[in-house]
Order: sequence, then C-alpha cells, then structure tokens
Amino acid sequence: MGALDTIADYFDFDEHQTDYRTEAIAGVTTFLAMAYIIVVNPAIIAPAIFGRPPAEIEPGDQTEIGGSLYTIGEIEQMLAVVTILASIIAIVVMAFYAKRPFGLAPGMGLNAFFTFTVVLILGVPWQVALAAVFVEGLLFIALTAVGARKYIIELFPEPVKFAVGAGIGVFLLFLGLQEMQLVVGYESTLVTLGNVLESPIAAFSLAGLVLTLLLYARGVRGSIVIGILGTAAAAWLVTLAGLVDQGTITPEQGIEGAQYDFTPLFWGFVDGLGMIGEDPVVFLLVVFTFFFVDFFDTAGTLIGVSQIAGFLDDEGDLPEIEKPLMADAVGTTAGAMIGTSTVTTFIESSTGIEEGGRTGFTALVVGACFLVSLAFVPLITAIPTYASYLALVVVGIIMLQGVADIDWQDPAWAIAAGLTITIMPLTTSIANGLAAGIISYPLVKGAMGEHRDVSLGQWVLALSFIVYFVIYFAVEAGEFTF
Repeated sequence: MGALDTIADYFDFDEHQTDYRTEAIAGVTTFLAMAYIIVVNPAIIAPAIFGRPPAEIEPGDQTEIGGSLYTIGEIEQMLAVVTILASIIAIVVMAFYAKRPFGLAPGMGLNAFFTFTVVLILGVPWQVALAAVFVEGLLFIALTAVGARKYIIELFPEPVKFAVGAGIGVFLLFLGLQEMQLVVGYESTLVTLGNVLESPIAAFSLAGLVLTLLLYARGVRGSIVIGILGTAAAAWLVTLAGLVDQGTITPEQGIEGAQYDFTPLFWGFVDGLGMIGEDPVVFLLVVFTFFFVDFFDTAGTLIGVSQIAGFLDDEGDLPEIEKPLMADAVGTTAGAMIGTSTVTTFIESSTGIEEGGRTGFTALVVGACFLVSLAFVPLITAIPTYASYLALVVVGIIMLQGVADIDWQDPAWAIAAGLTITIMPLTTSIANGLAAGIISYPLVKGAMGEHRDVSLGQWVLALSFIVYFVIYFAVEAGEFTF
C-alpha cells in the first residue's frame, strides 16, 4: 500500500465517497472564502493595541510594546502572521483529530468585541484581554474533555437544530450582498438595492456572481473558486489597463513586506497574566462574555455546516462533536498566547463542503493554504474582499434547503425555527439567533400545555441566555470599567 492509499484510508475517503481532487478543491475553496480574515483581523485588533479608535490613528503613528516602538503597519503585519499561525494550529487539530472538513480562524464579531467593547470602552488593557481569551480557551478544553459542551449542545430544541443551517444561509447571503454593494444602507428602510450603474464594485460583483451561479448550475467542479479568482483577475486587468484608479475595485495598498517577529505580542500576553488581579470582577465578566458568545457561535456553525454535509443524525446532533469543539478550544488558547482573539469554526467552511469536501483532508488543505500564505501575505490582500464574498452568497442560497426539515404546522417548531432563522441575519450574530430559538421554545411549549416535552436542561439553557444578555448589555453600556 502506497503513501497516498495510507492517507486516503486514514481520512476514510471510501466511507465518504470522495477523492484527493475533490478534497483539494474543497480545501482551496474554503481558504479563498475565509482568506479575508488575514487582512481584516489585524485591521480590527490593531486599534486595541494602540488604545484608540481607528479614526484617530494615522499611518505613521507609533506605540510602545515591550520597550520598542512599532508603527500601525508593523503591528498589522505582526497580527497577520499571528492570525495565520493561530488558524493553522486549530486546523491541524481539526484535520487529524476531528477529521472534519472545517476551517478555523480568529472569529469576526469576537475580534470586534475584543477591541471596541473590552479594550476601548471598558478600558481593559489589550494584554489583559488576551489573558481573558486564554482563560476562556482553557475552560473550553476542560469542558470539551469531560463532554460538557457536547451535552449542552444536545439540549438544543430540535427545531432550533434544523433551523440553524437556513439561518446561517440567510446570514451569509446578507453579509455577502452587503460587501458586494448589491445591498446598501438606506435611511428610510435601513437597506435597499445597490445601483450597479453607479458602483463599480456592485457591477463587478454582479458579473462575478452571475458567472459563479451559472457555473454551479452546470455542475462545474470548483465553480466558486473560478468565480472568486476570475472576478479578482478581471478587476486587476481593468485597473492595470488604466480604466479605473487603483483602490476603486482593487485593494488600495501596494505590496509590502511582512513583519514576522510577533514575539512582542507574546510578551504582552505574559504581562497580561500578571495584571489579572488589578480588577478580577471585570476580568471574569469579560471571560464570561467571550466564553458565552464563542460557545454558541461555534455550536451553531458546526450544526449548520454539518447539516449541509449530511453529518447530522436523526436527532439533529453531530456525532463526536466534542472532537471539532476541541479544535477551536486549542486554537483559542494558542491564539491568545501569540496575540489574537478567539479562534472559532468559520461558516465559510460550507463553501468547501458544497464543493464536495467531507473529510479532515479538506481541513488539511485549508491549513496548507494558510501555511503557504505566510510567504505571500501581501499577495493574499490583492484579492478584493467583495470577490471572496461571492462564495458566501452562493452557499447562502444552497443552505436555505434546511427549511424543508422544519415542521411549520407545529407552533413551537414554527416560532422557534422562524426566530432562529431571522434573528441571525438581522443582528449579524449566530449566537443571538440560537438564543431566540432556545428561549422561545420552552415558553411556547408551556403555552401549548406541552411543558412536559421540555427538559429541565432546556429551561436552564433558556435562563442562561437571559442572564447572559443582562450581563452583555451591562458590559456594552460601559457600566463596568477596568
């Protein structure tokens, strides 16, 4: 038996009826769909290290870390490298331990909470915020090891489990269409249709989306990758031809080197551990908030993308879910040590699953792409963000099929599932969508006289969400400061 056969056996290719080509295309697709995090995560976290909002930071500004001065550009380069490394660590665990085709990276939303709420509003030093993420990761490792996270997720009401996929689908659609400027802000109705005759980004996005959807409809393997790269290439050709200025439909920044020495961030984390005792109450509140949001974001993502892949059992549970959960726990812990916020499973993993990815080899390819990107950090930024978001729109449409599994004639199912699906995109939070479904289900069941169908654990879960929201809004309002 050759090496290729051994690898195929390890990842159970035959059981999942897949092959190297399919898994490789799936891995590249997932990477391209989530590669934006290499650019976006540093841009969000860097202001936390500077201690002031982005609008107040000029390109040449410097801040001190460990006795040395660094510019905003150098810090963003450090964070780009750290983002990649944290992703690789988590993905390796996912590939070889969980053997699932999911990509992981520092989570959007969680990084914004890290910077704008914890550091800039609460006044928590970024070093202490990293320590809070580290503690959260250790808690996740412990709870995953004893099976507690799996038990809690299995308490989710059935309609919520079956609605998560569709909810994430609408969420992806909304995010993608906004980034592509096909949906734009509007004062009277909050959002409206973008004008492709006025917006070059909207025009290129629409052309790329039509191409991608037509290729997908014809069953072309790798249609999403072709759409992303084709749209990016066309944008650069038009720009280089001088038809539009650089920065109009392509990234504005030129190609720069990368700051690979991220040790100042590591030593900042070490300093943060020693600062926990300065205000332990606020520290614990921050840990709790990170923990709660990350827990349910990850749970919702795993269930949603697993539904598309056909991994869920008849009760809507993911067998051996503790293994992929361990991947994000390890990634979060390691990522905090080197300087980034919470690592989580990415909803963009569904793009690779739609291309046929079914095993840990898909995740391994995603990790390999992240590893290669270390040498090409500047080139990764050459792909316009709107081009990578084509994948979200295509997959969002596909994920809507989950509504067929919901019993819309049952009021408890209809209300819990309907709220789960709609609250996710409207609040741009998977956790909020889960909260709406989990809180409403036992209440509606009780109103129907079917309270015996609701377990004690489901009531406790609903109450936990209520407590979480009380704490979260108090934190957001700045009632606690470090």
